[in-house]
Amino acid sequence: MDKNLKRPELLLPAGSKEKLDYAIHYGADAVYLGMVDFSLRAMRKGELITLDNLKDCISLAHSMNKKVYLTLNIFAYSNDIDQMIQAAERINDAKPDAILFSDFGVYNVIRKYMSEIPLHVSTQTNILNYEAVKFWQDMGAERVVLSRDLSLKQIEEIKNKVPDMELEVFVHGAQCVSFSGRCLISDYMTKGERKANHGNCSQSCRWSYKLVEETREGEYFDIAENGQGTHILSPKDLALINYLPQLIDVGVDSFKIEGRTKSLYYVSAVAKAYRKAIDDYLTTGKINEEANYEEIRKIGNRGYTTGFYLHKPDSEGYSYDISKGLAGADCLCVFLDKQDNRYKVLTKNKFLLNDEIEVITPSECFKARVTKIIDEKLREEKELSNTNDVSWLELSQEPQNYKYALARTIGVKNLR
Repeated sequence: MDKNLKRPELLLPAGSKEKLDYAIHYGADAVYLGMVDFSLRAMRKGELITLDNLKDCISLAHSMNKKVYLTLNIFAYSNDIDQMIQAAERINDAKPDAILFSDFGVYNVIRKYMSEIPLHVSTQTNILNYEAVKFWQDMGAERVVLSRDLSLKQIEEIKNKVPDMELEVFVHGAQCVSFSGRCLISDYMTKGERKANHGNCSQSCRWSYKLVEETREGEYFDIAENGQGTHILSPKDLALINYLPQLIDVGVDSFKIEGRTKSLYYVSAVAKAYRKAIDDYLTTGKINEEANYEEIRKIGNRGYTTGFYLHKPDSEGYSYDISKGLAGADCLCVFLDKQDNRYKVLTKNKFLLNDEIEVITPSECFKARVTKIIDEKLREEKELSNTNDVSWLELSQEPQNYKYALARTIGVKNLR
């Protein structure tokens, strides 16, 4: 094993303060987050990250010696610029470790009003060549997020040409059908109410479409390929967990996971899987490809592809039958508290007394049987715990540390 290999950063999404906390405990070296109005992922439910709680979120990560990158990567209108200028003082006070941007106007605002914060260039800028990387280096950026349209060989060439520039690449998560995310389909299909490059994409490309012939009014025809369905514009999800060694070898500095709107379970499980794969390679020079792939199949996905990294994607890179990701394992509950040998949990999906479950923590993964379910007030035993119930459990095997523990179904049920 080459001891001179640089340890890459594992960068996870943080759609909320809770997800930030779990992502870090499950293995992230850094997280990226966006605020309402200035990010390309507009959260529509759960806790929002705003100017009011931004400093608290960043301080939490810094207390664990982890980094936080703030995404200001919308394509901004003039009113957005005005709002950003007004927010600059509070952003400076929050002390993010870098700001991601894609818009030249936003770049000017950052340089003028937030000049002490390092610059990271978003994948939205379509960086495909070493001269573009040099350009942004000359403009003061410390890192660029390369386009997902690059192959492993092209990434290696860029690193060789600009070795002193940090390169970040996406290694896992949903992919956009358009070129580096520049798309107007959502704008048109929602009559301007859901602007893709303003953080509110409706994912119109993943809708199910039918064909109508103009002389046959009212007659609709399925758009199908090989009889599999109609979702012709819905790419499979990216998964490079078994190709991390090659990316480490060519000197990629940061591995980025997509998914700020994904669940707490997704963030935790994907962080754990990629953390283990990176550490396995750096310590032993090997990874367990079969185990890695089995693990990520338990996380919500539309089927997996390697995108452009190995070869140009073809028809096999699209999910024709579904547009929504399906998890191979259901998250059953989140552990909240402990009293003696009982664990207080918030139920995410129904489970029954005597069910066998899989418990995962940042350091463990084991199977256990639910031996007792008691109601929240510890008054009566139950035969099941329904979705959104708060219950107390007794298990045949207990986690060494219940904090940040989750439980899920065993095995992989969706054979995608």
